[in-house]
Amino acid sequence: MIRIEQLDGLEVLDSRGRPTVAATMVVKPGVRVSISVPSGASIGKAEAQELRDGGRRFGGFGCRAAIASILGPISTAVARESFENQEHLDTRLCELDGSPNKSHLGANAILAVSLAFARAAAKVRKQELFDYFASLLPESRPALPQLSVNLFSGGKHAFGQVSIQDLLVVPSKCLSIADQLAVVYEVYQNAAAIAAKRYQSRALTADEGGLAPPFKTSAEMFETAAEAVEAAGYQLGADIRLAVDVASSHFVQPHGSYRLDGQTLRPNELIDCIAQWAETYPLVSVEDGLSEDDWTHWPDLRKRLNDGTLTLADDLTCTNPERIRRAIDFAAANALLLKVNQIGTVSEAKNAYLIAREAGWKISVSARSGETEDDWLADLAVGWNGDFIKVGSITQSERLSKYNRLLTIEHEFESRFSRLQP
Repeated sequence: MIRIEQLDGLEVLDSRGRPTVAATMVVKPGVRVSISVPSGASIGKAEAQELRDGGRRFGGFGCRAAIASILGPISTAVARESFENQEHLDTRLCELDGSPNKSHLGANAILAVSLAFARAAAKVRKQELFDYFASLLPESRPALPQLSVNLFSGGKHAFGQVSIQDLLVVPSKCLSIADQLAVVYEVYQNAAAIAAKRYQSRALTADEGGLAPPFKTSAEMFETAAEAVEAAGYQLGADIRLAVDVASSHFVQPHGSYRLDGQTLRPNELIDCIAQWAETYPLVSVEDGLSEDDWTHWPDLRKRLNDGTLTLADDLTCTNPERIRRAIDFAAANALLLKVNQIGTVSEAKNAYLIAREAGWKISVSARSGETEDDWLADLAVGWNGDFIKVGSITQSERLSKYNRLLTIEHEFESRFSRLQP
């Protein structure tokens, strides 16, 4: 049993300068922890709803109402109460909110309390946080994930210069975290040098730290990434593969076609385009290749990519158990992008994870565009044996905090996380 003695909330700023929520929890015997939660820019319609203030302050993005939820009804319901486990606390929070999408108390408030409880419980048990997360699963063996790191960004994460949102580099999974980051650094620096020479573009970065040169087309983004890999001395497809977040919900048209880099494409034409990318540039995964409501064509994309490239669902599934089950029934995807704040509690995210794993899906544990320096996501990816972790690029402290936590875990628990060297 974990007894919550005190609960506090604070509005803090995320990496975009927008407010987000931090929570501090004191549990018996005098254990005090704090945690902060992220917020997305590319938000699926099925995501749990954050509580924002509206009005002029912070352009309407203020979180004082969410903080009031923590200090008021949530604190009243959970402070000086004992909870058997994570699910007991999370169930209480969901019942207290009472809405289907956490819009009453706010998913940002609820998640902050859920994660604070996780950190507190781990501390009470004298566990590493990743071991606590692992203990929530029926069977779990913590493992270091493979990195998928933003190289170039467009869409809502950058300036919309191209339609697709992110192009990522994925180093060999045989490498240590330290060596994967060294490989990414070399590719990133060569990409920045190419952008400076070709576009007279400084190494200005998008929301998640990716470079954002003024590419004319998405194809040009792919070509430049391949060039940067080669310039760094690596072989694309062997040493490094690419991954893409198409984020097509942001350029789908009302009549169901897609407006990609100024061209209007029918769904089957967009699938043809994506398949060509996957064939030309060995892609590990295609994320949100079609829009979140295009259930008719997702199975066609999945079939076209086969098993050589993962069909990765983000906006389609929103870490929501019901939507994941539907995607499984439709054979619409074979990988889940897991974002805890899309569903709102640790326990619900765990259920989403288990449903996807039962179907044989791969899991990519993902940060959001609006992050803080909190590093709990790294522990979650390790504890839940994520196949990949998607944090952002290798710039900006809110990204580096997660990578540095992975480096620490790898170093301090080396015998548990050994990798075969190539």
